[in-house]
Amino acid sequence: MSHAAAITRAQPAPRLPAYALFAGMLAAAGLPVYIHAPKVYADGYGVSLAALGTVLFALRLIDVVQDPALGWLAARGARWRGAAVTLAAAVIAGGMVGLFAVAPPIAPLWWFAVMMTLVFSAFSFLTICLYAEGVAAAGRLPGAGHLRLARWRETGALLGICAAATAPALLGGVAGYALAFAGMVVLAWLAMAGEWQGGGDTAPTGFGLVLRDGRARRLLAVALVNAAPVAITSTLFLFYVESRLAAPGWEGAYLVLFFLSAACAAPLWSALAERFGAKRMLLGAMVLAIAAFGWAITLGAGDLAAFAVICVVSGVATGADMTLLPAMFARRIAEIAPGGAEGFGLWAFVSKFTLALAAVAVLPALEAAGFRSGGENDAGALWLLALLYGGLPCVLKLGAIALLLRLDLGDGKG
Repeated sequence: MSHAAAITRAQPAPRLPAYALFAGMLAAAGLPVYIHAPKVYADGYGVSLAALGTVLFALRLIDVVQDPALGWLAARGARWRGAAVTLAAAVIAGGMVGLFAVAPPIAPLWWFAVMMTLVFSAFSFLTICLYAEGVAAAGRLPGAGHLRLARWRETGALLGICAAATAPALLGGVAGYALAFAGMVVLAWLAMAGEWQGGGDTAPTGFGLVLRDGRARRLLAVALVNAAPVAITSTLFLFYVESRLAAPGWEGAYLVLFFLSAACAAPLWSALAERFGAKRMLLGAMVLAIAAFGWAITLGAGDLAAFAVICVVSGVATGADMTLLPAMFARRIAEIAPGGAEGFGLWAFVSKFTLALAAVAVLPALEAAGFRSGGENDAGALWLLALLYGGLPCVLKLGAIALLLRLDLGDGKG
């Protein structure tokens, strides 16, 4: 064992439940914002879907520079990581309250843009810090440390999404959800107190080292293509349930079913990956997802039970996506750039850019076909909604499978 490894092992083991809670808080501000915010501003303030999709894409273009820059900042300010996390936590809480609990004091589209910028800038920085800290923390765990930490972290994230999916209904709307989220930020901040060690004493390595590494670069490519189907289905989910299935009011139950299935499956995928290899398990999950997305194309009004099964199957597959890919990337980053922050700056960019592409691709296309949220839609518009929701993700998953098959992971385990 090297001197550096010996020092790492001598440090206290990470508090894994704290990582789960913090990840859950972040997840409650991530995907659910893309699920709820467009519909809230379209239905409540009359903002067009095309305008919302364009703004979301424009905001994510900022991330082309911002997320890698935040990774650079997190690496160079590692010794002050605890203070930086505190500031970012305050920003994300304030942004969520402004987005959902404050009536826009300016034009709703501009208010949407400003609040989303605050939320996702803080979200990116906190995500980078959490995952970079996890690279060092996994080294203080016995066995397959990256998979063990990912099991806790990603299960916590999935449970956080479940909480966010149900909160608007349980708390009287999105305003109650935003206020409850602010309280969750405080709890997560307290839980992680003392865990922010700055990733150890490793010096910043820069993005070049990560991007020049073939395996890390290919993992980023897999993540980009593989995340796109979930981004598309998340963007269209509320519209699909309300209009294609003609089941308004069932959105919350389906979301909980989906993410609860993912949360229950995540530890199982992790355990199977330790035994059979992460790549093999991830490929199996991708095939499962294609089956679920393909089935969704065929559904119509009243197919509530069938869609419940699809939510379970696609949720199980998503549990593998959210657990195995981050663990595979973290393991590689630990080998080539132990500080982790710059690598996860790139990872954060990839994750959010897929959501931006989904918004700018599918929302204007729906509107151009005559689709209207909450209104009557003809057969052509509903068929396009089904194709975008189920068919496009199938094509993208096939692309992700092709990329993953070409990826050499050594022993294949995370």
